[in-house]
Amino acid sequence: MPTFPSSTVLGYPRIGPDRELKRALESYWAGRTTRADLEATGAELRAATWRRLAELGLEGLPSGTFSLYDQVLDTAVLLGAVPERYQEAEDPYFAMARGTDGLAPLRMTKWFDTNYHYLVPELGPAFKLDSAKVLGEVREARALGFETRPVVLGPVTFLLLAGALERLEEVLGCYEELLAELAAEGVAWVQLDEPALVADRSPAELEAVRAAYDRLGSVPARPALLVAAYFGDLGEALPVLAASPVEGLALDLVRGAVPPELPGKVVLAGVVSGREVWRTDPARALGVLRAVRAGQVVVSTSCSLQHVPYSLAGEDGLAPGLRARLAFAEEKVGEVVELARLLATGDNPPTVPGPAPAASPAPGSPTSTTSTTSAASPASTASPTSPASTASPISAASTVSPASTVSPASTVDGAPARSPYAVRAAAQEAHLGLPPLATTTIGSFPQTGELRAARAALAAGTLTDADYDALVEREIEHAIRVQERLGLDVLVHGEPERNDMVQYFAEHLDGFAVTRNGWVQSYGSRCTRPPIIHGDVARPRPITVRWARYAQSLTERPVKGMLTGPVTIVAWSFVRTDLPLREVTHQVAEALAGEVADLQDAGISIIQVDEPALRELLPLRAAAQQDYLAWAVAAYRRATAVAADRTQIHTHLCYSDADQILAAVDGLDADVTTIESARSGARILDGVAGFTRGLGPGVYDIHSPRVPSEAEVEALVEAALERVPAGRLWINPDCGLKTRTYPQVEAALTTLVTVARRARAGR
Repeated sequence: MPTFPSSTVLGYPRIGPDRELKRALESYWAGRTTRADLEATGAELRAATWRRLAELGLEGLPSGTFSLYDQVLDTAVLLGAVPERYQEAEDPYFAMARGTDGLAPLRMTKWFDTNYHYLVPELGPAFKLDSAKVLGEVREARALGFETRPVVLGPVTFLLLAGALERLEEVLGCYEELLAELAAEGVAWVQLDEPALVADRSPAELEAVRAAYDRLGSVPARPALLVAAYFGDLGEALPVLAASPVEGLALDLVRGAVPPELPGKVVLAGVVSGREVWRTDPARALGVLRAVRAGQVVVSTSCSLQHVPYSLAGEDGLAPGLRARLAFAEEKVGEVVELARLLATGDNPPTVPGPAPAASPAPGSPTSTTSTTSAASPASTASPTSPASTASPISAASTVSPASTVSPASTVDGAPARSPYAVRAAAQEAHLGLPPLATTTIGSFPQTGELRAARAALAAGTLTDADYDALVEREIEHAIRVQERLGLDVLVHGEPERNDMVQYFAEHLDGFAVTRNGWVQSYGSRCTRPPIIHGDVARPRPITVRWARYAQSLTERPVKGMLTGPVTIVAWSFVRTDLPLREVTHQVAEALAGEVADLQDAGISIIQVDEPALRELLPLRAAAQQDYLAWAVAAYRRATAVAADRTQIHTHLCYSDADQILAAVDGLDADVTTIESARSGARILDGVAGFTRGLGPGVYDIHSPRVPSEAEVEALVEAALERVPAGRLWINPDCGLKTRTYPQVEAALTTLVTVARRARAGR
């Protein structure tokens, strides 16, 4: 059995400690720098990562985890799966990622139960290996004095993501070639990531796993194979891999159980969470490590560390007691290294700071539970209803139960339900007087350089609150005037006061902390700073009312109040885990209910409560899905049940395969649901036949800089009209417009309004 270094991680953040990759990408896209400049920045970031990991004492260094945009897109390029229409583009890679004037980009959706977005592969007639990136990074590291373990997305997961597992025999030829090339390069180990195997898999899919790894294991000259599965327990896939010729398995032992004995295998025991920011309890982690029976036990992270920020350095604004309980990527590497030392020496671990403070549970609330197999500290112990014990489906091959157990006519955990939709719809029609095919946007408008600079100056103390507020008011008025001029029916204030749709609320709610530089990649150059929920959540005062009231005072047209929903606020935060996720989410819902009531009292007639993460947290295993959907839907309805009949509640979902949970989306009981559709080719429309409320399938993909043509928008509108009556159909973009420029937005919205009016006139 080949030996493995005693400590490693499955991946590392790649955007740069100061978001250097973001700046390099946006400079290249704007034409200010060349592709060579961008590649040079990537090489600098890779070198800095390897050096830093070595300085921290990590023995096993990965390569191949860096990406200029997305690791799934990188795998498509590796396998020659570049659709023909992109091959003549000036830069085919970014044409697939972002589109061009004449080409729409590939479809994008969420990676398991994370807020990371991947590009869905689109396969051509044949595969052809292009190993330049994989081999190039091995050579880069070697030139710096580091031997690395290349990391590549595995064949089964790649094809499940593409919905094409039937092409396994074809694609395995490329993997065999790659293994031979890596062996010739002197590579000792290669890591093949198979996260899809922690989902419910059919007998045919498990047979494909067996066939794939029997074949790859029989390649005569190859590196040792490490199959990594994360975001859950391998379950029925574990014995299949255990019986295969692969030399190593990387297991998530934070979300998964200690495996049965695996003699002759190297086991990378993922006892340090790659998803949470709480420090690991070393005593518990060592207990798990010592319970693993295998040929060799290696200390590792449960998954890649790309899902947490780089370092706590510079986070002096956090309360000292809270900061002492946190670990970001660098600190987690230190934990891995120290656990490897303790495992080797048999020493006793030190005492670590306690967990996130326990709250007083609300009357009748469920109590917290602690998994006996988790390697995490009490501050990072998953409850049975937490996403830390599950992951979400990633392919059509996964079986998803779409029904919600909450009916529109029921009460919501004791809170009164709203009137039946027909009653509300009549009251809203009389009050709002909106036309059929009403046009609107999702919420945010472009964040200008002046606005970002002002926000930084406010934080630095060089701009007064009064001057900042005056700038925000000017931005709001500008957004209102643009929308009036373009002819939109329902307006938004543009959200210039908000840095992020979750962080903004975290800054105004008790129980949250925000970081200064805790950036995590969402997709491409887009990064977010997830807040940290560390205590009981409450709303000390109104959050959005001032700006909504001001915006509404500028126009006779209705302006939407804009809120982020309870599930999404929790999903896009690092969450305390001494309470069940259900309880934390319902605390947030109660706070939002107060905001809905205050907006309504302020004269706001339309309130949008976004839930783009509803599908994201869906458990991977079907057995847990109904319970999650029931409490998630109940939390949303708890937040919105206070709305009067004539107050129109909107919700929004984007880039999350929401078509798989449409019954639960219907269970939210929102009056209007806007949902991503343009980028995914209107696939959502195939499942909306029974949807009985207002629906706005997006007709403009805002994650691409391209402006859609009238013909494209018209085709999407006509397709929607075949399924949804004009009186219930809304015309809107896929998502918010924050990342676009005003020229792009005005051009696209002009097209949107033109097509909507033409369709309206033709009815």
